[in-house]
Amino acid sequence: MTANETTPQSMTSAEDLRKRALELQLAEMERDDKIKAREATKHAEFVEDFFQKHIGETERAVIKRLVMKAAADGKYEAMVYSFPSSLCSDSGRHINNNLPGWQNTLQGKARELYDLFETAAKPQGYGLKAAIINFPGGIPGDVGFYLTWEPPVE
Repeated sequence: MTANETTPQSMTSAEDLRKRALELQLAEMERDDKIKAREATKHAEFVEDFFQKHIGETERAVIKRLVMKAAADGKYEAMVYSFPSSLCSDSGRHINNNLPGWQNTLQGKARELYDLFETAAKPQGYGLKAAIINFPGGIPGDVGFYLTWEPPVE
């Protein structure tokens, strides 16, 4: 028997398998880089909108739909807005720890929405709660604003 008879011709070499594994790893890294770049662009656009623009009619309509849907479902609150805690002046520390004056750490649209709540919704009997809604890597992630209409405690 010759060497060709004992080794199947169709067997791929170990070197070819290593090359293929490396190509797959590189393709995965490129895909991850594209996803991260897309996420960074999306975040940058959100931050620009958050600090440069105002609460518009479209956002007000979304909030109204969220509230009406929650009420129709028999709930007493609805999350009406969320944003990264890093956009608070203290990175969400006051909100995370439920400290007095948390509203003073708000900036951009979050502050505008809070002020809108104070002038338009609070006089109508609504409440507003702010909470950290996720903890990626164990650190405060996003803040959620919850508009509430719970019955008064007697």
